[in-house]
Amino acid sequence: MRTTQKTRTDATLPMLLRAFKLPAFVREYGPTADRAAAQGLSHAEYLLALAEIEAAERDARRTARRLEESRLPREKTLANYDLDRLPAKVRSTFATLRDGSFLDRAINVIAFGNPGTGKTHLLAGLGHELVRQNRTVLFAPAFQIVQRLLAAKRDLRLGPELRKLDRFEALILDDIGYVQQNREEMEVLFTLLAERYERRSVLITSNLVFSKWDQIFKDTMTTAAAVDRVVNTRSSSSSTSTATALRPRENEHAASVDRVKPRESAENTRKSALFHKEKRSKKRKENRPDGKVENAMRPRFPLSHRACYQRPRETRVRVKVKVKTEAEGGLSTAIINHKPETASRSF
Repeated sequence: MRTTQKTRTDATLPMLLRAFKLPAFVREYGPTADRAAAQGLSHAEYLLALAEIEAAERDARRTARRLEESRLPREKTLANYDLDRLPAKVRSTFATLRDGSFLDRAINVIAFGNPGTGKTHLLAGLGHELVRQNRTVLFAPAFQIVQRLLAAKRDLRLGPELRKLDRFEALILDDIGYVQQNREEMEVLFTLLAERYERRSVLITSNLVFSKWDQIFKDTMTTAAAVDRVVNTRSSSSSTSTATALRPRENEHAASVDRVKPRESAENTRKSALFHKEKRSKKRKENRPDGKVENAMRPRFPLSHRACYQRPRETRVRVKVKVKTEAEGGLSTAIINHKPETASRSF
């Protein structure tokens, strides 16, 4: 009777466990039962041991799946990165990022530096740490993301594509400074940053500091807006965005990281744009004889060219004139210039 029951258990139990999608139970229930009998474990303790094995394996499979989905460089981990290259203050700042809590506050991380300073390796290593904490991460060169969004925009599915990227808690954009975008590329990149603004974190590596981001976005106001969305200050909490800048030390191939004050670069960019706008307005006012400031949309010509716009407008009027010729005695049509006495019109 006992033998028949054991045979039935061995035949039916594995099949049921596979149906319940418990592969660790299938593999371990027999050896664990022998250990439980030898150690005198209760049924509940035996079941707990099996559940712990199953949970550990599921966690390992989940981590492997997210690591594959993240597209992180497998060799660029913090285990083979020399953190001693960084100053003590920077190491302590970077340590606060390794727990992943900055993702809950949608804080951005920016690494600046020349090629070879280790900024990509540092953020990729941070990405590996986040994946092991069951965080969703996507690593991609900036040009790949831009081309992906451009293709989605052409197919009229930019919204769904942005929602796909929104699934990732951390988006690592590598080498954003190397992308010299045209107008369309700049627009989709700005749309991506605006979409994740204060909602999801963006980790960026760049060889261009904020003051040179006009080389990326081509437009002063768009550059200021993009920088503002990267170094945003969340109004719902006292925390601010974290920007890390990697710069090579003198006489050695190493990197140092400094914290950039939030909004400082964006504020400087806005002040610079306002200064140049006032300077152009003052110059146009000096060139106007009446002292008025002309509209910014009007053509900016020197005084010698602008003076012609203040004269009465000459209109060319087509007039039929009957001219009698002695030779042929017929009629012909001529065009003359007629200047009506109208008020001057400025363009």
